[in-house]
Amino acid sequence: MHKIKDVKPMGNMMLDVIFTTGEERQYDVRPLLEKFDAFKTLIYVNGLFEQVQVDCGGYGIAWNDDIDLDCEDLWYDSIPLTR
Repeated sequence: MHKIKDVKPMGNMMLDVIFTTGEERQYDVRPLLEKFDAFKTLIYVNGLFEQVQVDCGGYGIAWNDDIDLDCEDLWYDSIPLTR
C-alpha cells in the first residue's frame, strides 16, 4: 500500500503528491470532472481546490466529506516527477 505524506494543489487542476517513500508524483484531476459530478464542485466553489488535505493515516486525500481520492488511485493514475 502506498501512503501519502503531503499533497500540494498546482495550477490547471493538477496535484503534486508526495508519498511516504519520498517519491513525488503528479496527478491530473480534470478527467474526474467528467466522470463524477461531485468533483465539478472543485471548479465552481472558489478556493476549494486549494483546500486539499491528506487524510488521517495517509490513505488518501480529501477536500470535504463528498470529494476524496484513495492513495492507490493517486499512485496508479499519476506520473512520476523527476527533479
